[in-house]
Amino acid sequence: MATPRSTATRLLTNRAFLAVCLLATNVAVVVLAVLLISILWQGLGSLNWNFLTHAASRKPAEAGILAPLWGSVWVCTICGLVALPLGIGTAIYLEEFARKGRFTRIVQTNIMNLAGVPSIVYGILGLTAFARMFGAFGTSAEDGGFAIGNEESLLYFKLPFGSSVLAGGLTLMLVILPIVIIATQEALRSVPKSLRSGALALGATPWQTVWGITLPAAIPGIMTGAILAMSRAIGESAPLLVVGAVLFVLNAPENLMSDFAVLPLQIFNWAGRPQDEFHAIAASAIIVQLVALLAFNGIAVFIRQKLQKPLQ
Repeated sequence: MATPRSTATRLLTNRAFLAVCLLATNVAVVVLAVLLISILWQGLGSLNWNFLTHAASRKPAEAGILAPLWGSVWVCTICGLVALPLGIGTAIYLEEFARKGRFTRIVQTNIMNLAGVPSIVYGILGLTAFARMFGAFGTSAEDGGFAIGNEESLLYFKLPFGSSVLAGGLTLMLVILPIVIIATQEALRSVPKSLRSGALALGATPWQTVWGITLPAAIPGIMTGAILAMSRAIGESAPLLVVGAVLFVLNAPENLMSDFAVLPLQIFNWAGRPQDEFHAIAASAIIVQLVALLAFNGIAVFIRQKLQKPLQ
């Protein structure tokens, strides 16, 4: 019979494991700090108001990020407005109302698998379903499809969507939808069952229990999942490239059917050029994207704090 390890051995193992964890954390922090410092050092010199308000150009001194910046805003706004309500609603139904059986297990398994699918696969799906609509309306509005309004109007709409900002936003919606569903389900599961039982015992309906008790208590976890999902969407480029996002656009999107560029693709374009001047403005664009990401996360945290209700 094996004898138990001595207290000294267990303490030594615990300290060694803690040291390894601290070392890994410090290495990650140092690498991140070096990357951020190098980006700031290289990009701050080119970051100015003209850089934010000028369109792209083949001359580094005149190049700006007006079109890709607003393209990212349009795409991420469409993605969030569609993915968050749809994902949260799906998770609420699966956790609170759906009967636990073979069908729900199959759906749950597929959602878990979809969360790990490479984003470029979603790009192919978005190209087929949104940009081309399975060929049901032809390849363009002039070839079997139809259009409503003027191309320069805000209310312009056409079928199929083509390489539009709407198709890009809906494609990103597919990328983050499984993440939103899974994060919301985990947040709902973390709410104590005693709160649901107490509400039902007092005569509340299942929907009143979800709306008044379960959902407010799960808001912090849901918002955390939404922040992570939207952070991924802001940095995605592969699915948008498949859908048809272009690398050189002079104008910001005017409506849902406009052509678009996004910051990750513009950064990739500039970083791949041999001139050092383009590398500098690529670093400036990275700084702008980081600031936009931090601003979005700050707004999400503020909303989470306002909507959060204490369990007491």
